[in-house]
Amino acid sequence: MKHFKNPLWREQVTKVIHQIQENDIKFVRLQFTDINGFLKNLAVSAKNIESIFENGQSFDGSSITGYRPVEESDMNLYPDPFTFAILPWRPKEKASARLICDVYTPQNKRFEGDPRYILERAIEKATNAGYTFICAPELEFFIVKESETGGLPTPIDLAGYFDAHPGDVTDDLRREIADYAEAFGIDIEISHHEVALGQNEIDFKYGEALETADRAITLKMCGKVVAARNGYITTYMPKPFQGINGSGMHIHQSLWNKDYTQNLFYAEDTKNDCLSELARNYIGGQLIHGRKIAAVLNSWPNSYKRLVPGYEAPVYIAWAHKNRSPLIRVPNFGGRKTAARCEIRCPDGAGNPYLQFAVLLAAGLDGIKNKTDPGNPVELNVYHMSYEERKQRGIISLPENLKEALDELETSELMRETLGEVAFENFLREKHREWDLYRTQVTEWEVNRYIKRL
Repeated sequence: MKHFKNPLWREQVTKVIHQIQENDIKFVRLQFTDINGFLKNLAVSAKNIESIFENGQSFDGSSITGYRPVEESDMNLYPDPFTFAILPWRPKEKASARLICDVYTPQNKRFEGDPRYILERAIEKATNAGYTFICAPELEFFIVKESETGGLPTPIDLAGYFDAHPGDVTDDLRREIADYAEAFGIDIEISHHEVALGQNEIDFKYGEALETADRAITLKMCGKVVAARNGYITTYMPKPFQGINGSGMHIHQSLWNKDYTQNLFYAEDTKNDCLSELARNYIGGQLIHGRKIAAVLNSWPNSYKRLVPGYEAPVYIAWAHKNRSPLIRVPNFGGRKTAARCEIRCPDGAGNPYLQFAVLLAAGLDGIKNKTDPGNPVELNVYHMSYEERKQRGIISLPENLKEALDELETSELMRETLGEVAFENFLREKHREWDLYRTQVTEWEVNRYIKRL
């Protein structure tokens, strides 16, 4: 295994083995994601963990969505010792731990379709250009309860934005999620009720992209576990309920120098609100590729039910400082050098964060390479503009559905290069299958509206 001879890696492996023995851990969960971002894991005996660090743990890759066909099914998991954590919800007498893994082929080479590896490749490209990619997601989600009569799930509370009620069950659940996340080493910064009934948001401190993606899937796991242990369901479905706000995952981004001492998005330039030209080009790259990366940022048919006017979700490809209606916003950072950043507002937490961060970084780097001008910020409410006004300003919209987004993605050589041939084709195949399942459904709305009229 390529890292095993690295002294720092080996030192960390030794620490992990010591913690396993000290806490009498019998089983360790090896975790990874499929192409959709669903967390997978298998439990292995802790007594074999040193051998697994060195030799890997085999598994059937043909059973994992977006991985390999059955005739090429053998794959290996190699744990990353820096992701070790004891599961905080397990009792001490039955302690378990987890490790996030890299996926390898039987030839001991990184599997090109491993979402974690795809992000690592994008990060390496940034590193070679002299940049460190820093990001932080704002994860929104609903907590719902199942119907006792077999109907659809419903929100567990009647609260609204920033509401606080004594004894509110949602507040207790958010606290429990945050406590579990902190046990995994995630530094929680903000936790609050969101706009819609049963909707919440938990944000954690920014960090380097790979670590942030690991933390995103971990926080989502904590949310699922806490709800399930209390008899509820946490869902990151973008638009579970009609007529109210959906759940997004706004992503704050910045580029720093290699040794992480200088935020390259900041410049002593009051004309551009202290935003560097590099930052403007980075934004320009994401705007110019906005339609082509949409399928990865919003990867389910339901994602596009959220991306409609009227519910605080972005629809139009533009950028601004104060205005929250365009795709990308530059938050007011008050001249603080470390806080200069941009925020893209279309992604949702239902997707795969490794792939989402990878395509965002690739699009931004392409903008820097080509010195892409993002144009002037649009500080007017884009939702209130007429078609002609948007056309005059060159403002186009995001794709209106997953099929349109997939058609855009398929034409992008940059995205094919970023995802790699294996993941690019597997992603398109999987998502076209999902779209076909969706578009052939006959919904209750259609029956109620048309069956007696037509």
